[in-house]
Amino acid sequence: MVAPQVLVERLNRGVSKRNARWTFVRDHEFGDALTLRRFRLGNGLTVLTLVDRSAPTVSYHTWFRVGSRHERPGKTGLAHLFEHLMFNETRDHPHGDFDRLLEGAGAEANAATWTDWTYYYENAPRDALPLLVELEADRMGNLVLRAPQVASEKEVVANERKLRVDDDIEGKALELLYATAFRRHPYGWPTIGWMEDIRAFDVRDCQRFYRTHYAPGNATVVVAGDFDEKKALGLIRDHYGGFPKTAAAKTVVQPKEPSQRAERVVQLRAPTPTEKILLGYQAPAFGDPDTPALVVANEVLFGGRSSRLHRVFCIEEEIALSVRGSISPFVDPGLYEMWIFVHEGKRRQDALGRLEQELRKLASDGPTRPELEKAINQLELSFLHSMETAGGKAEQIGFYETVAGDGSAVFDRLEAYRGVTAADVKRVVDKYLRPSRRTRVEIRRGGG
Repeated sequence: MVAPQVLVERLNRGVSKRNARWTFVRDHEFGDALTLRRFRLGNGLTVLTLVDRSAPTVSYHTWFRVGSRHERPGKTGLAHLFEHLMFNETRDHPHGDFDRLLEGAGAEANAATWTDWTYYYENAPRDALPLLVELEADRMGNLVLRAPQVASEKEVVANERKLRVDDDIEGKALELLYATAFRRHPYGWPTIGWMEDIRAFDVRDCQRFYRTHYAPGNATVVVAGDFDEKKALGLIRDHYGGFPKTAAAKTVVQPKEPSQRAERVVQLRAPTPTEKILLGYQAPAFGDPDTPALVVANEVLFGGRSSRLHRVFCIEEEIALSVRGSISPFVDPGLYEMWIFVHEGKRRQDALGRLEQELRKLASDGPTRPELEKAINQLELSFLHSMETAGGKAEQIGFYETVAGDGSAVFDRLEAYRGVTAADVKRVVDKYLRPSRRTRVEIRRGGG
């Protein structure tokens, strides 16, 4: 592999436009055998390359630092709407061309939006890389935004909201949970947006959002797999280097969510055969040093059929049909969500009391050695599974770059899990999993 400084010098020969000139930033070790390299174009586009010749495939990811938290009241859902709009017409490609060309190349493509980010990806045979670069650059800089396209996608999103939120008990409960738990921070509004906002979007809203957030300086491209690094950087320069260096999107200082001092309880009437409890404990940000220990605690409590709460709730005492938990991986502090699907004939308050008893026990005694080892092993296995393909590696790199600020920190999190002790678990459970720090949504029978 050519030394990166030499590579950049060769690529920059004869290139006069400052926006199209490469800068090598640094190398990062990525596991035991791979190297992640960081480059930057003059217009601000960050590019991370990971050459991995274990399979003749390539994965191309574009991560934009824009999600629902970057919206404003009255305009919620714009980030998610753009996930749809970006598959439409561009200056160089009519509607339908994007999917047709990728399918013809044997590629798969998709996208996702959440609170802190939006990303687009393609996984393809290695020879398709020139097409991937061309298509992604085209829609970053040349998306067509006219009334018919916007109206069509607004209708698609409105129907998606009806299906996933308005007509879905769990979706409605989660929306209510976050709206109740966050009184100031934009994590309190849904990524899909409020229906009245979706209906009210116009072309000018979309054009303004596109100009602000879909720019090279607000994006990171990740290329992983079997590819020639020099050719890939040359392609990216040729397709993105003509984009101007725009002023970075203004960093909006989000209002800090006040500490919660008492439990908040709301009820949701729904046509459900059994009652449910949804809890959201105030949890640390993804990059907080406490998060790895809390993730291990979640694995002890909810990780599989032998976990503490599944065993107690679903097998031994038959209080619940199922239980599950997850911690929001957000840039700012989020929620530790817990679901209890109460067994028919059992009472919500009894289930809640039993949960509190188990949480106090874990905070007091900590996990047993076998529980701790199993939890860490499960997390390690899940991590390794996520890194088996070029697409998996690219997704992890893009996520860590966007949420943790460093795409090379992927393996640091694995080491953090390995270093969690029983004392760490006790401490974070006692610190975060207190009734006064939570919001509770009680889903009760009723409604239509």
